This record gives sequence, structure tokens and C-alpha cells, in this order.
Amino acid sequence: MLGVRRLLSGCPLGPVAVLICCCFQPKQPLFGPTKNPLSTQSPTVTDTALIDIQRIQEIAQAVRENVARVIVGKDDVVELLLVALFCEGHVLLEDVPGIGKTTLAKTLARSIGGSFQRIQFTPDLLPSDITGVSIFNQQTQSFEYRPGPVMAQIVLADEINRAGPRTQSALLEAMEERQVTVDGVTRPLPYPFLVLATQNPVELEGTFPLPEAQVDRFLMRIGLGYPQREEEREILHRFRANNPLVEIKPVVTTDEIQLANRICREVYVHPVLEDYLLDLVNASRSNDALALGVSPRGSLALYRTSQALAAIRGRHYVVPDDIKHLATPVLAHRLSPSVDARLHGRAITDVLATIIAQTTVPVEEVWSEA
Repeated sequence: MLGVRRLLSGCPLGPVAVLICCCFQPKQPLFGPTKNPLSTQSPTVTDTALIDIQRIQEIAQAVRENVARVIVGKDDVVELLLVALFCEGHVLLEDVPGIGKTTLAKTLARSIGGSFQRIQFTPDLLPSDITGVSIFNQQTQSFEYRPGPVMAQIVLADEINRAGPRTQSALLEAMEERQVTVDGVTRPLPYPFLVLATQNPVELEGTFPLPEAQVDRFLMRIGLGYPQREEEREILHRFRANNPLVEIKPVVTTDEIQLANRICREVYVHPVLEDYLLDLVNASRSNDALALGVSPRGSLALYRTSQALAAIRGRHYVVPDDIKHLATPVLAHRLSPSVDARLHGRAITDVLATIIAQTTVPVEEVWSEA
């Protein structure tokens, strides 16, 4: 009783406040973790990461199955397209005519719930045909902007190397800064913005090589290649009556793509793997067979695509095979051969394969975050 009197007399808040605190003292601390085993605990970081990765796999599987209704085989190509989609990067599909580049691009675009525009590149195409133009309105006595096809979320640039360099360069600002400037006015592009460009090999008649600055803005370059014999037989049967492309409906939304992009950026990359990636990049810059090595934009592209590939394959962390698998499609188109390499006919892919083989692959028992 004496202790209570001392407590009451010494409290600056008065005896009433002390009595209230004593009577209503909680059995558990007000702050910090509770010791009650029956209480509901929030999921750990690892649990949350696994849930996010599972959602990524669901989105990827939905797109895979939808594309497979039209495209026969090419599972590896579709996986790379998904990587680019989840990284919000642009893709250059390069191969000979008739392989299915345009069909693949249109199928992927239709699988995504968003606006879609196709630009057929021809030698007489003008930059204003891509970005839009300001037209004088006689009723309002003012100029009005008429948006070009580039103001869509998914843009198919078909046979992009059929147009001249001036027209090709009209996509530079849109691809890198996701905006277009017409008559001094800058307008943002919708989200997400993805360019799927197709091109034929430069050796074919009527083609113009893409500027190096524009090539570097493509996240990756993918070649389809000829189908296997039985795959081609399936193509004959599938397209015998009707084109299955007309039946393709969207299976994912733009919000889901934005969610996938956020999840992929949170995939863990071990510092040792960062060193491995930088070793590959620096080796390309000091190689005698290359006149132009990988740019920092290319390093960042390889980093982000490795994160996306790991998520698609069900991991919340990157492993060395992710980087090795993506090195060629992400880096090869950014390299330029030296004069000596051109004279000896060395292919860029062969030079890059040598760099990958000579770079020491790190060994680690656990690549996930500690």
C-alpha cells in the first residue's frame, strides 16, 4: 500500500492516470511480436516471394498456351518473348521471309489486353506516318494533333529494315524514352509500350541496315529458324482450313503485365553473379575481334532479363545458367565486328560464344538471399 501511495504522489499525470494504467494493463506488450502461438502471423519475405513467383508462372503459362494455339513449337522463342514482355523491353525478330515472324508477333499482341497497331515499313514511309502529324482545323483555326500508330500499347513494326534510315530513326525517342515529340510538343506513350519489330536479313534485296543506336534499344534479338519436319506437318494441318489467329483472345491484362514487371525487378541477384555478368561485358570491350563492345544499356538488359527468366522458371533468385542462356539473344546484336574479323568471316555469335566459354562461371552452393 505504501508503494502505491508513493507511485501516486510521484506521477506527474496524477493518481487517476496511474490507476487506469494499472487496471487496464495489457497481458501482451502493446508493441513488438506477441508470444501467443495462436495469433496470426504475417507471411515472411520468402513466403511472399514464392506467392509472387507463382503468379508470374500463371501469367506466363496462360500466354504460352494461347500462343501455342497458333504457333507450332518454338517454346524457347516464346519464353524469350515473355522475358521481354515482363521487362517492358522491345524485341527484334530476325529471320528469312515466311518463317512466321509476323504471325508470332500478332499472336502475342492479341494475347495481351491492350491497344494494338501495325506499321508496315516500306521505302516511301515517312516519319510522320509513325509519330503522327499536326493538321490545321479550319473550323477552330488551330492545329490539331492526329496520333500516329506508335501511340498504341503494342506496336508491330513489320519489316522494319524495308524503310530508310530517316524513317527508322523516328522510333528512337519512342523506344527509349517512351514519348514522341511532334512540332515541339512532347506526348507520353501509353503503358505498357512494347515494340515487336520484324526484319529480314540485311543481305536480302531492298533492305537497309538499322542504325546502331536503334539496334541497341532492342532488349533482345531473336531468330526463329525453320521448323522440324513433324512441326511443319502440324502447320499444314492447322492452317489447312482457317487461320487460327482470328480466334485468339486476350488472356492477360496490362495490369497483370505491370505486376509481373514489379515482381521480376525484386528477384535476387547474388553479388558473385553480378561480378560474373560484369566479367562477360568487360571481356566484350577488350576483345580484338570486336570493334564495339556491350554498352551499359546492354549490361542492364542482361541483368533484368536474368531476373525475369528466373521468375518464369519458378525461382526468386538468379543462377548462372540464366545469364548464360540470355547472353546471346541480349548481347549479340549490340556487338560490332572488327575489320580483321570481317575479313576472316568471323560471326558475332561465334565471338560471343568464345567469350562465354572463356569466362569463369562462379560456383556457389546457395544463390538465394541469405
